[in-house]
Amino acid sequence: MSLQVENFSKRYGGVAAVQAMDLIAKPGSVTAVIGPNGAGKTTLLNLISGVVIPDSGRMTLLGKDVAGARPHELAALGLTRTYQSPQLFTDMTVLDTVMVGAHMTATGGVLSALFNIRSTRREERRIETAARVALDRVGLQSDVFERDANELPYGLQRRVDIARALATGATVLLLDEPAAGLNATETRGLADLIQALALQGYTVVLVEHDMEMVMRVSNHIIVMNFGEKIAEGTPAEIQSNPRVIEAYLGVDEATEEDHARAA
Repeated sequence: MSLQVENFSKRYGGVAAVQAMDLIAKPGSVTAVIGPNGAGKTTLLNLISGVVIPDSGRMTLLGKDVAGARPHELAALGLTRTYQSPQLFTDMTVLDTVMVGAHMTATGGVLSALFNIRSTRREERRIETAARVALDRVGLQSDVFERDANELPYGLQRRVDIARALATGATVLLLDEPAAGLNATETRGLADLIQALALQGYTVVLVEHDMEMVMRVSNHIIVMNFGEKIAEGTPAEIQSNPRVIEAYLGVDEATEEDHARAA
């Protein structure tokens, strides 16, 4: 597997945001994490991505123990993430925005940059090529490369954000509610993109509220509620799981009354 999380826990005061969570994500697959608001999904992503350090538990990334690693260290090892809102820079073109991600793999040093020697120019060409490949991978055409990233339609901004993640060279992608704010057409297009990335061998961990999209793209689904895993399985298994139905819909009062009378 590409990513394995064992017994992750995180408390804030008296509240257990994440409790004893296990997760395995494999290359070429989409592992979705779903649950009601406040279930702990984003906290889990923060723990996996190194934004927050867990109170307990361990994590391996591509076979390496990375417990306690920070985001830049995990990115160097092949894991990166997107956030609920695109994190784009003001007054920066689409191409330059994605090149920022590619710069994380730069090999040139400070002296090279200072004197603009040949190796630095070669490195900049490599970085630009990596950014263009990432943009092509998310379906963005060259006619948008020189546009201000923040001026693009929201659905395209999402793709720029994912392209920047890909440009880091990561093979493990954490996507935090990528369909938030998208219309139905944009969501279907994004679902196609996520499936295509998985087919190309990427390991995708997806946190998402759009259940139609989750059921369409996921190979494996983990359901959280109050910080705990309450179910996991295939989309078909999750759709028919009573605990999942109860967590999302609540227990029907009439049904409870019927059970009480029967007892």
